[in-house]
Formats: sequence, structure tokens, C-alpha cells
Amino acid sequence: MSLNQQIESWLASRKKSFQLTNRPFITLAFAQAWDGSITTSKGESVALSCSASNQLTHQLRSLHEGILVGIETVLSDDPQLTVREWAGNNPQPIVLDSRLRMPPESNLHHHPDKKCWVLTVENAEASATPEDLAHEIIQVSRHKHDFVPLLPAMSLLREKGIESLMVEGGAKVITEFLKLGLADAVVMTMAPKFLGGYKAVGDLGITDIALVPHISPISYDKLGEDLIVWGDLKYRGKYSEPEK
Repeated sequence: MSLNQQIESWLASRKKSFQLTNRPFITLAFAQAWDGSITTSKGESVALSCSASNQLTHQLRSLHEGILVGIETVLSDDPQLTVREWAGNNPQPIVLDSRLRMPPESNLHHHPDKKCWVLTVENAEASATPEDLAHEIIQVSRHKHDFVPLLPAMSLLREKGIESLMVEGGAKVITEFLKLGLADAVVMTMAPKFLGGYKAVGDLGITDIALVPHISPISYDKLGEDLIVWGDLKYRGKYSEPEK
């Protein structure tokens, strides 16, 4: 069985056994350098994945109903978030954008078959009128900070029919999903490069080593020039659970 087949089979099994009904099944999928960096020290984006790993990313997109990034990723990388290098359907593109900074010229405004969903906070002011927007604004109740609160945001996505979600970044978004124990699985592409830049995972606020999120069981294999690491994410030694 090829690496691509292994990951597809594993994801299918995990999604089938997922029991929570208040949010989607969530997979973190991102590429990083060998030292954990995803950008240079100046914040510049670098193409890290080899062609085979890039195909895997597109395969993963096809295996999820939604794909989510933060607004900083949109502003810096202008991603398309489509499936172009694998046979499959495009997932629903979703952006976390608390201040409604989505640029009208972005690729996500010209998606081939879906209108991008922008998750924002209540009373956020858009720079364009609703009639001019090429995306759908979904408001989430504002908490004490201006960031889009992930727990109610994920509940809204599930209500809108998103049962599986792929989170591609950036670093702040990946960190927040891990900090809240919301990610169920991870697929990491590790490129044989050293960037010495910003890391994929930031401060998780952990004071007890027993609370560190960990991958178990863990699988890994080489794909092209890269090392692919994947597995289930566990917190306190178990899968994530609904809030009590």
C-alpha cells in the first residue's frame, strides 16, 4: 500500500469513528522545514514541499469537506485552496478574519465553484458593501478578544454541514487549534531544509508536561525528498472530547 493510500485509509477510519456532533473532524496539515520553521526570520514564505508532497496536500484537500486558513495566510500567500493536482472535489474554502481584511483581488474571490466563507466576529466592519463581496460573511459571537472564537465557530461550521475540516495554517491558527484541543489528526510534511524562521507551532501555554498534545499512534514515511509524519492527536492521553 502506497503512502497516499495509507493516509487515505487512516483518515477514512478516523472520520468514521469520530463521535462528536458539535464540530467537524479536524485535521491539521502543513509543511515545515526540518527545524520546524514555516517562513524565514523575516516572515517570507518559502515553497517547502516537493512535487510528490504537494500532490499529497491536494489529495488531503479532496478528503475533507472544508479547508480553513487564517487571514494572514491569505494576505501573504494568496492561496487558491483548490484540488488541482489530484482527482477529487474542491473543499469549501473558509477564512478566519476578525477584521474583514479579505482583499477583493484574492484568489479566493475567484474560486471556480464555491463562494468563500469568512468567519468573523459580530459588528466587524467590512471595507465593501455586502453586494460587492464575493464571499459569505459568517459572524461568530464576540468574546473578550477580537479574535474569532474557535469553539463556536466550529459549531457553526458543523451546523452548515461541514463534517470534516482541513486546517492549513498559518502558525497562529495551528497553535490555537492545538491549544484548545480541537485538532483530531495531523499530517506534517517535513522538508530537508533549515530556515531559522517562524515556527509552525507557537506557545501553547502549557505548564504541565502531562498536558502536552501528542501524536499516537505515529506513522512516518519518505515521499520524494520529504518526510511525511501523520497520526492521531491526543490530549491528556486521549482523544479530544466535547466541552462539559
